[in-house]
Amino acid sequence: MSYETPQQSSLPLESARDLATLLPERHPEQDLFICDVADAVLKDLMQHMEHPFYSLSKKPETAIRRYEHNGNWIEITPSVKGLATIYDKDILIYCISQIMAKLNRGEAVSQNVRINSRDLLIFTNRGTAGKDYAALAEALDRLAGTRISTNVRAGDEEEYSTFGLIDAASIRRKHGLDGRLLWCEVKLSDWVFKAIRAQDVLTLHPDYFRLRKPIERRLYELARKHCGAQAQWRCSVQLLHKKSGSKSPLKQFRYLLKDTAETDHLPDYHIAYDETDDKVVFVNRNTMQPALTGPHWIDEIRLDSDTYEAARDAAPGWDPYFIEAEWRNWLASSEKTPPRKPDLAFIAFCARFYERRGAPA
Repeated sequence: MSYETPQQSSLPLESARDLATLLPERHPEQDLFICDVADAVLKDLMQHMEHPFYSLSKKPETAIRRYEHNGNWIEITPSVKGLATIYDKDILIYCISQIMAKLNRGEAVSQNVRINSRDLLIFTNRGTAGKDYAALAEALDRLAGTRISTNVRAGDEEEYSTFGLIDAASIRRKHGLDGRLLWCEVKLSDWVFKAIRAQDVLTLHPDYFRLRKPIERRLYELARKHCGAQAQWRCSVQLLHKKSGSKSPLKQFRYLLKDTAETDHLPDYHIAYDETDDKVVFVNRNTMQPALTGPHWIDEIRLDSDTYEAARDAAPGWDPYFIEAEWRNWLASSEKTPPRKPDLAFIAFCARFYERRGAPA
């Protein structure tokens, strides 16, 4: 995707604060009524928000990155063209949003998603010049080339899995000197499509695509995943640096946090930096829709990362994210009220799940 900041002479009238922080809305009219894009709500996978799958650098990142926590690890291997960036991820957010919109309407869905290139650029608040279309093809290459490997531990056994973000992509291009992309088709990987079908997704604020800097997008994702609808979420700067996937030195990362806290322009959340404890506090602005006493509140339940480790112990051999999807579906279908302690409730569900089904075949 194109990373360039537009010239200020082309910006619509905005406050000086917006000019220093958020990108302008390039397509305020959202002329997308020829397709379903206008009605789609921004959605992203929770795993993509939890772990640093994507590069925050504008330069190609070709080194393998590894993220470890409590004996489990995730390894992301880029292709020679570089690791998929957080801007490349816009394509997946577009696909996820479209599939979720269809699922909510009761329509059939597929791993193959046909994308009108212009619709995608408008949806993600991009320009529609030739360079913006060319950047789409480059982004697809990086997405297709990025591979994820991970382990799942169960007792004295360990399972290794490897998968991609997308399995394939094809592009239809206009013939001639222009060479503009007309449409492209993306085949999502089994892992991504399974997570969508399990509704392992969260809603993003529409201004997500107006965030200028990669680190701002990543901070918002982490706040959305961990704070959610809670009043606040506290995190040490060192752990936040690890979760973000930032390659900046810790000292520079602190400076970026202070700068973001000063401008205070992240959607949904206010950032406060506590220098005494070297911690960051994300405070809910209460701009999201309030949780409801029905299935809608289920999407706002956040489980601690350590809970998934306890879930693996309670249901050895099973993927805790699969059981989580079963748990959320059970909560929705049984018209339950919000559990007072979701983490303990989920672990108890895992134990009962294992009692009924035993070890996976």
